[in-house]
Amino acid sequence: MQPRPPWIRFDRHELAGSFGDIGTDLPLLVGMILAADLDPAGVFIMFGLLQLFSGLAYGLPMPMQPLKAMAVIVIADGISDEVLYGAGLAIGLMMLLLTLTGALQGLARLIPLCVVRGIQLGLGLALASLALRDYVPALGAPGYILAAAGFILMVLLWGNRHVPAGLVVIAMGVGYGLLFEVDTDAVIAGAQVALPQWHLPGWEAILTGALVLALPQLPLSLSNSIIATQQTLHDLFPYRPVTIRKIGLTYSLVNLTVPFFGGIPLCHGCGGLAGHYALGARTGGSVLIYGAMFIILGLLFSNVSQEALGIFPKPILGVVLLFEALILMAFIRDQAGSKRHLLLALLVATIAFTVPHGFIIAMLLGTTLYYLAHRFHHLMTGP
Repeated sequence: MQPRPPWIRFDRHELAGSFGDIGTDLPLLVGMILAADLDPAGVFIMFGLLQLFSGLAYGLPMPMQPLKAMAVIVIADGISDEVLYGAGLAIGLMMLLLTLTGALQGLARLIPLCVVRGIQLGLGLALASLALRDYVPALGAPGYILAAAGFILMVLLWGNRHVPAGLVVIAMGVGYGLLFEVDTDAVIAGAQVALPQWHLPGWEAILTGALVLALPQLPLSLSNSIIATQQTLHDLFPYRPVTIRKIGLTYSLVNLTVPFFGGIPLCHGCGGLAGHYALGARTGGSVLIYGAMFIILGLLFSNVSQEALGIFPKPILGVVLLFEALILMAFIRDQAGSKRHLLLALLVATIAFTVPHGFIIAMLLGTTLYYLAHRFHHLMTGP
């Protein structure tokens, strides 16, 4: 029996794992900065600081992520920065109310495991699709070659505790980025110190943010950021139980703080957790390393951040994203013992992956069908 990992550890495995969620975070962060004209220093520094908070609070590779539904709406519709900050406060208050009243814990007990597995599979399918459709082809033929080399290395080194697969693949990507994608002289010349600015959202911005951004985000947060994340923690780290209440409280605290300093609303997520784990992380050390990278980016390179981020080529990020997806999709294996539960999990995953607002629809429909099926089975077989 292997000893339990410590709360925080810094080694090559934690360093490799620290890149496990970068493929989903970077496009959303940059897209929101451009769409809402956000201050890059505030976004990156606060994002990094809250990674430190999460790593220290949990002692597990549990990073913070941008709220995806909010990010998509902001990028698509060009929502203003004040409304975005108001939405962060609104969803923080909503989640705090759900947590303190016990409604969040009650909902988590109500959702059956097969539905949670379907949500995890649906998210895995979405991440895999993003990786193979958008990331791997991004640089044309050289990108395909780079991605193929990264994929082969990940497979050959998977599970190797002496040479972390993720670290080798990321190092290869960084080398390619420095050689062909980044103007290092321009990045160094553009370096300057920047700090977050104070923001105080008005009541109108909070109300608008609640209606336009927080309410569409809430169902996805309940299914993926809270319930599926707690289950993924149990799957990967059964020796360190984490309650729904704690996840709800840290989610609330983060979003009741970050808008005042120009940061974007954040959540936990089973995808980021799986990504850090897939590349080798087992403690909060990977999240601290990850956060430190963004703090440095925001403090020194916020005005040339787009140029500096070219150090991570999209095809390599696609490989990382694909393995994050595979970890999530593999959890469905424990539903194979029941044909009904497996089919229900597959139905939930299909709806979550293909239908607009699919995660909340899949969660509601899957839970309803689960209880209807069990009720029908009870009536047919008798007491």
